[in-house]
Amino acid sequence: MTETAQSVGELTRAIKSELESLFPYVRVKGELSNVKQHSSGHVYLTLKDSEAQIPAVIWKSVRARSPLELRDGLEVVAEGRLEVWPPAGRYQLICTALFESGEGEQRIALEQLIAKLAKAGWFDAERKKPIPRIPRRIGMITSSTGAVIRDMSDVFARRFPAAELLLYPVQVQGERAVESIVRALRYFNDPPTPEHRADVLIVARGGGSSEDLQAFNSEAVAEAIYRSAIPVISAIGHETDLSVADMVADLRAGTPSIAAERAVPDREELLRLIDGLRQRQSMLMEGKISGARLQVDSIVNSYAFNRPVQLLAQVEERLAQTEKELKRAISDKLRDREQQLRAAADRLAMLDTQRVLKRGFALVTQDDRYVTSAAGLEAGAKIGVTFHDGRREARVEGGSAY
Repeated sequence: MTETAQSVGELTRAIKSELESLFPYVRVKGELSNVKQHSSGHVYLTLKDSEAQIPAVIWKSVRARSPLELRDGLEVVAEGRLEVWPPAGRYQLICTALFESGEGEQRIALEQLIAKLAKAGWFDAERKKPIPRIPRRIGMITSSTGAVIRDMSDVFARRFPAAELLLYPVQVQGERAVESIVRALRYFNDPPTPEHRADVLIVARGGGSSEDLQAFNSEAVAEAIYRSAIPVISAIGHETDLSVADMVADLRAGTPSIAAERAVPDREELLRLIDGLRQRQSMLMEGKISGARLQVDSIVNSYAFNRPVQLLAQVEERLAQTEKELKRAISDKLRDREQQLRAAADRLAMLDTQRVLKRGFALVTQDDRYVTSAAGLEAGAKIGVTFHDGRREARVEGGSAY
């Protein structure tokens, strides 16, 4: 039985898949040879040692970022990945970074330090302290000479002149730079006087070579930043430079000027914000007053609120009606009583003795008692006879008085 054979393309694709998955990242040390700059900007070369060689490619974008002068015989450390190129049936190294041999060793040591600090959690976003929105004092850790301090001071004067600036001058490169930077960080975290207690720190220096920036890639500086109780803004070199200090700091700024801008608010924006808050507060207050006024009007016009008033009005109306009825009843009663009194007065007037006496009658009394019958008088008895115009005394004789 004849076994099914693979095509060259199938075999090459299988090799490509296996090889590229096995070597997604490599670091190789060797000597450059056959360095050729293509018109496209790509560089083609061979990386070799005494035992073997491997073709390599540096794409145009990678080459533009590398300051290294490529020449045959140069000892380098190349980083990248393996890739199979099917048309030629060969594999090659796609370089993503290239360093001179000594620089490569520094690079390896730096990457080991970065890996160590990353594992310890020094780069974690959760542990980074927030930068105060409106700092009162700003501690600057940088060289006292050069453009860095001048550029940052100009930004502070323009954006937020109210901030108090405290400068701790340090060496930013050289043998004693690490010690100088660490001492400055410790000083601000434990100042001799409260007036030197800063709200935020800026560690900054201008651009330079990797050797110039070496102090900011030291573990001692990284630890001093990590241990700082005060938030730290790091601005080391240019925007394309990235140091361990930048990674540990609470905030990384591309340049010292950007660090100054990130450390303080813009006074114009702050004034606009305050004015906006004032207007918003005024609008909210007016809204609350208007809402309260509407609520009061709603309550005042509501049935429940007006019901007692309506009831009181009804009671007042009933009281007025009752008062009117009482006055009318009393008036009627008084009128009736007056009529009754007049009738009684008329009746009394008819019984007045003077009126009777004037008609010719007389009133007879004996011993201050009225005599109403002749049979009660004895002969010789003294009596009084009262007429309407006077009184006379008389004596009874026989059957008549004289």
